Amino acid sequence: MKWKMGPGVLVAAAFIGPGTVAVCSIAGVQYGYSLLWAMLLSIVATAVLQEMAARLGIVTQKGLAHVIKEEIGVRWIKMMVLGLILAAIVIGNAAYEGGNIGGASLGLEAIFGQEYLIFYPWIVGIFAFLLLFFGNYQVLEKVLVSLVVVMSLSFLLTAIITKPDISSILHGLFIPKAPDGSILTIIALVGTTVVPYNLFLHTSLVSEKWKSKENLKEARRDTLLSIVLGGTVSMAIVVTATAIPSNEISNIMDMTKGLEPLYGEGAKYFMGVGLFAAGITSAITAPLAAAYVANSCFGWNTTMDNLRFKMVWMIILFVGVLSMSIGIKPLEIIKFAQVTNGMLLPIIAVFLLWIVNRKTVMLEYQNTQFQNILGIIIIVLSVILGVKSILTVFGLF
Repeated sequence: MKWKMGPGVLVAAAFIGPGTVAVCSIAGVQYGYSLLWAMLLSIVATAVLQEMAARLGIVTQKGLAHVIKEEIGVRWIKMMVLGLILAAIVIGNAAYEGGNIGGASLGLEAIFGQEYLIFYPWIVGIFAFLLLFFGNYQVLEKVLVSLVVVMSLSFLLTAIITKPDISSILHGLFIPKAPDGSILTIIALVGTTVVPYNLFLHTSLVSEKWKSKENLKEARRDTLLSIVLGGTVSMAIVVTATAIPSNEISNIMDMTKGLEPLYGEGAKYFMGVGLFAAGITSAITAPLAAAYVANSCFGWNTTMDNLRFKMVWMIILFVGVLSMSIGIKPLEIIKFAQVTNGMLLPIIAVFLLWIVNRKTVMLEYQNTQFQNILGIIIIVLSVILGVKSILTVFGLF
């Protein structure tokens, strides 16, 4: 049966944003193929969790936050949980937005140089603000996504051109290894793939596209194919970066070396356009996602034209621009955003797993025992990684 593009593609689009390019490049340059297993684990985790989210959206025809709100009977517990979800998504997206603004700024730096470096975050922020405020970003977003897709294909081709060692790739994929100092990079790889706010977006998007439970199979196929394709691109970036003749990525020029085998001296301009496109696209969707979650948690039932809805995405966008304007390096904020996502993951995953096991919600479409085992393993691993990241930050690990 022919695969029709669905909401899963939007989930996969998060894989090839500026955070993915930066973090996967850092992983490849510093640790070679040894962290590919983390990408593989992330792809499996994403497929499992997003399938649950898609199934929930089709069966209930509601968003994840809405369902959680309905299912918690005790008022004070409901308020506490919704507050936790709201804080997790808003804080996570605020950090993620800094990475989006930073990625687009890196793109402008590659194209126009460092002379106007201080203005780039504000240019990106104003551009994203106008697109969101006037709501006429759909056509432009398609163009930007197309540019990101071209950049992704470039990484796939470059990974092939560099003639990587297949045995080393297989070793890195299936034999877990954590070199010294790699724990935060591992968590960042997970965070750039298993994006918590995508779970909320996915439930809402599938409920809009598919209205019948007969579409569950189609939704599952769309989810799995999209995630596998996105994960393949992420792995290709790691493989490509492994061939970069350096042991550290500190600026945009170091990242462009990964595409030099394919584009030569023009690599920096191509990387610049791709990063700008990826950054702007994500800079639009991340604030919108936070606004939709707030809309659901507070029961506003409003549209994008509502002032309260606009205020949420404005705050997220402003925080992203501000974080990039106070001297924080783009690569640092991008990596921090992915680490933050990795730490928020177990919180959101617990709520999702709880909901998809409630018969009153899912009817005969509850999780199977195998799906529950996978879900529990994902949560346990994400908790372990989150704890290790905190200990690492404070120098205790």
